Amino acid sequence: MDQTDVGKVSRLAERLACHSCDLVFDISVLDDGESASCTRCGEFLTRYRADELERVIAYSSAALILLGLACSYPFMSFKSSGLESTMTLPQTALNLWHYGLPGEALLVGAFIVLIPGLVMLLMLMLAIALVLEKHYRWLRPVGRLLFTLQSWCMVDVYFVGVLVSLVKIGHMATVIMGLSFWAYAVFSLLFVLAISVLDRVQCWHRIEVLSRP
Repeated sequence: MDQTDVGKVSRLAERLACHSCDLVFDISVLDDGESASCTRCGEFLTRYRADELERVIAYSSAALILLGLACSYPFMSFKSSGLESTMTLPQTALNLWHYGLPGEALLVGAFIVLIPGLVMLLMLMLAIALVLEKHYRWLRPVGRLLFTLQSWCMVDVYFVGVLVSLVKIGHMATVIMGLSFWAYAVFSLLFVLAISVLDRVQCWHRIEVLSRP
């Protein structure tokens, strides 16, 4: 890749067609923090942040650490009538398996732990490669897999469901939130932030520039 192309990696893409109506826009004039939407149909196009990749690295690396903590410590404990039960995050899926629901167990484990963790790992790998401005053969496949898996993550949905369940369970037993609960809560926040910060248009523009022979 030519040295002049390397300098363009951090720059904006010049033109972009609307995904809905195909109207072409010049987005090279966007400043840091500005976004662009289609003037014809109102479709969101892109948002430019000068420190986008640095934010993604910070959010995704912290999220991976917190996910590890969330899987290693008790999620919550229940106390009722002298009996106490402790549950960990992996047990959320394992209990379904023991109750004879292997399909549901695999889906829960994949949507709340495996896929979100993989998304954060892929996002961290991609962001580091783009910051270093180095071309790797896996950039395009990782980019496609990353943006495909994003829609299959149920981190925020699961955590909202847990909060709703706590309201009902709180009337029947004493609930104690463990370290895993708070780690997963912060992980959910960082996950959403990382997803929202990484702009698909700007990410693919950087990949295409680095992929030029």
